Amino acid sequence: MQLAACFFLGCGIILASGYNSFSKSMETIGKKQYQVQHGSCSYTFLLPEADNCRSSTPYVSNAVQRDAPLDYDDSVQRLQLLENIMENNTQWLMKLENYIQDSMKKEMVEIQQTAVQNQTAVMIEIGTNLLNQTAEQTRKLTDVEAQISNQTTRLELQLLEHSLSTNKLERQISDQTNEITKLQEKNSFLEKRVLEMEDKHMLQLKSIKDEKDQLQVLVTRQNSIIEELEKQLVTATVNNSVLQKQQHDLMETVHSLLTMISTPNSKSKFIAKEEQISFKDCAEAFKSGLTTSGIYTLTVSNTAQEKKAYCDMETGGGGWTVIQKREDGSVDFHRTWKEYKMGFGDPAGEYWLGNEFVSQLTNQKRYVLKIQLKDWEGNEAYSLYDHFSLASEEQKYRIYLKGLTGTAGKISSISQPGNDFSTKDADNDKCICKCSQMLTGGTNVFMVLSLPIFIGTEIVYQINNFDLVNFDY
Repeated sequence: MQLAACFFLGCGIILASGYNSFSKSMETIGKKQYQVQHGSCSYTFLLPEADNCRSSTPYVSNAVQRDAPLDYDDSVQRLQLLENIMENNTQWLMKLENYIQDSMKKEMVEIQQTAVQNQTAVMIEIGTNLLNQTAEQTRKLTDVEAQISNQTTRLELQLLEHSLSTNKLERQISDQTNEITKLQEKNSFLEKRVLEMEDKHMLQLKSIKDEKDQLQVLVTRQNSIIEELEKQLVTATVNNSVLQKQQHDLMETVHSLLTMISTPNSKSKFIAKEEQISFKDCAEAFKSGLTTSGIYTLTVSNTAQEKKAYCDMETGGGGWTVIQKREDGSVDFHRTWKEYKMGFGDPAGEYWLGNEFVSQLTNQKRYVLKIQLKDWEGNEAYSLYDHFSLASEEQKYRIYLKGLTGTAGKISSISQPGNDFSTKDADNDKCICKCSQMLTGGTNVFMVLSLPIFIGTEIVYQINNFDLVNFDY
């Protein structure tokens, strides 16, 4: 028996094969289809059916075979035929399978090559795009990295600056803390000192208050004493009125005698008056009742030395002892140390009383020094010191002055208080200029100036005569 078969590929490939001897049987034998799916391809097989397999005459299925023994040989033949057909179909299927496998291998290889080529091109294009994208991303990442690096560097610098600033602030805070601690300690010390001073001040205030109370008591007592003395003074004034009248009569008699014994050659301005009674100074003579200006004899206490001096009994209430008087330059004051020590000139005219006598006189009591000035144009001025004394010869007759007043100021005296006396043969002024040589006279507060110098009983503010200098005690 000849067989024929056909199969179809679902992939679009149709194969037909058979033997020429099967063509007739293919027309008469019915066809049976079988479809096989393999991957993306489907295969359809057309297999013929054998006519011998059909039953020529119908039979009843329920009939027993042993009742028909003639049909047994036909069944065996059909089975053998079927086995042969199955064996042929199997062989044919194996050949078809081999053919399909060979065909499919070639097609698959071509398809795979084409796919690989397409995929390679796509992969190359994709790789190129990926490389470009990678390069672009790399460039962007590089830029970002550079920006991040710059930002990081900037942040590091800022962090370093903040760290340095923080360290500096910490040091400053530490220094300020130490300073505050020192100030607190100093403040505590000062508070302690203030408390101590307050306590001390309270004690002083208490002491001052006690002294004030004592002074008030003393002032009250002195006021009582003063009132008593005022009463005694009134009584003494009444008792002395008779003596004053007698003194006035005596003074008139003395003035008359002085007028009678005056000579024509005597100066009208200064009338020389000799008194045989000795006084300590002109103030004592004035208090004794002698109120006429003139020459008096003065004696220092506890000594037998007598000195003729001119006493001004009119200027500033009287009682001024003149220690120097210069008017017309008739007497040379450029003298030696010894001459200034003992004195020179005429008390009735220009003269110097003597440093030794003035030193002894001013060291007994407190005296006031007055210097009266008058220039050739008639301008007048004066200087007044409320305390004056002259040291001993061992201290070079150093002058001591305090409390300057007046209209002449310090111009009236070239030398300053505390300076030593100088003459032409004894330079003690501690100056290279040699004041005694420059001024041609003895130098100290009573310089070789055309001025009178007084010491008297009181400070004189109004002056009428500039030929005098007084001491006061």
